[in-house]
Amino acid sequence: MFRPRKIVDLSMPIRRGMPVYPGDPQPDLQPAATLDKDGFNVSHLHLGTHTGTHVDAPYHFSEGGARIDSLPLEWFVGTGLIIPVPGKGPRECICLEEVAPWVERAEPGQLVLFATGWWRKAGEADYVRHPYVEVRVIEALLERGVRVFGIDAMSIDPTGETDYPVHRAITAAGGIIIENLCNLNAVDFADPVIVVFPLRIEGADGSPVRAVAMDLGDPE
Repeated sequence: MFRPRKIVDLSMPIRRGMPVYPGDPQPDLQPAATLDKDGFNVSHLHLGTHTGTHVDAPYHFSEGGARIDSLPLEWFVGTGLIIPVPGKGPRECICLEEVAPWVERAEPGQLVLFATGWWRKAGEADYVRHPYVEVRVIEALLERGVRVFGIDAMSIDPTGETDYPVHRAITAAGGIIIENLCNLNAVDFADPVIVVFPLRIEGADGSPVRAVAMDLGDPE
């Protein structure tokens, strides 16, 4: 029987008042039916496609880019390469020189995730002033065949700026971005299998996900 040895939840809880990208819809959860009145519980959920831990489809920044429901599911699961970059300050760059040894290890099909630890600031004013990834890092990883990138912060580009060089580089290559990851520091096992399946929202630019890291152990 298949059973992972360990599963780490990498997802931000979706709740009222949670941090969202400036200008995005505020999430809300309200009862639509109740046990007392209707004999069953149903909730009305209002949220944007980039609420909480989510993935960006190429269409997010490219009019002709693939929509979330047309992307191969195989892209949303694979071995993770977690690049630790702790100790970064507000709006500090994750530059190519400091992560070059990790970039050289990257392989096609891997999900490359940047672990800043900034997720711990969710709910604080500084959460929007997170570290970001230099576009040269992404260009080097794209050259190595990586197409899926993630970060444990609100955005892989600086929040509040309008150039979005990393988003544009990844989506132009048909790649996928994962943002608002959590708990990457808890992945204490080698070769984690990362799963970030999106909702099948027809024609959408992105989707919230339940992101997890799994330790599958050695095959029997």
